Amino acid sequence: MKQIEDRINGLVKEMLSDYENGRVIDEVKSFDHPDKEVIVEIIYSIRRIIFPGYFRNRSYRVYTVRNNISMLLEDVIFKLIRQISIVLRYDEELSDTDEMKLAKRAEDITFEFLGKLPKIREYIEMDVEASFEGDPAAYNKDEIIYSYPGLFAILVNRIAHELWLLKVPLIPRMMTEYAHSQTGIDIHPGATIGKYFFIDHGTGIVVGETTEIGDNVKIYQGVTLGALSTRGGQNLRSKKRHPTIEDNVTIYSGASILGGNTVIGKDAVIGGNAFITKSVPAGAKVSVVNQELRYNFGESKPVNQTDGDNSWFYII
Repeated sequence: MKQIEDRINGLVKEMLSDYENGRVIDEVKSFDHPDKEVIVEIIYSIRRIIFPGYFRNRSYRVYTVRNNISMLLEDVIFKLIRQISIVLRYDEELSDTDEMKLAKRAEDITFEFLGKLPKIREYIEMDVEASFEGDPAAYNKDEIIYSYPGLFAILVNRIAHELWLLKVPLIPRMMTEYAHSQTGIDIHPGATIGKYFFIDHGTGIVVGETTEIGDNVKIYQGVTLGALSTRGGQNLRSKKRHPTIEDNVTIYSGASILGGNTVIGKDAVIGGNAFITKSVPAGAKVSVVNQELRYNFGESKPVNQTDGDNSWFYII
């Protein structure tokens, strides 16, 4: 035991010495950090408020809507004020503000945000409708609310986006990255998303910070709405780097649409695996042509096979 204790003490000494190198990861900040677990709890509490008849907290024994919502709101208010108070110090203009003023500012932000919940509920209702109308595999709307990862990612984004607009540091990104970890769908909280948004399947979707998406847009798995280049690093901050997708656009799986000047016009359809860096006019249908399937049969010769109207061309 003495030998193990000595080895532990040696490791402690070594780590303390390593902390003295002055790197970013060595910094011990003078204020608290936001609590990721609490942020996740806030997401799920807000989801219960948005869907009062679907997701209930099992610890609550009172099931009237009024009492249930009252308890949920009190819980969110308490947690959100505390977490916002912490992250406001990331704002350089507020870094030296005293605790009382920070708490009051956090309280004002929290109530302003919660006042947006009816708007979020309105949009989510339309997202559920878009998912149901757009997916013949959906047999009812409950299936969408309970199980569709796309809807969960959209819900979290709509919550986080309102906090983003209120200039809350860090928390909106923590929320959307949690949704990313759960669904494989990466939507930056700064992205602006219109009504009736439908994500089908969803895995691998990336939507960048300055993306603008109109109403009634449908995107499939693997779609990237990204920046054309990020080599400018921090010099590109706050500049329009990501595309604009206008109303009634459908983007099929694997498509990449890049650049802040790229606009996909109203009613356009973007085919799978398309790589787009220039604007597409309204009503256009974009597809990839001249693709070849190559099959290697070792020493065998190329084979032409015709079956009715379908031709299969095997290239060695």
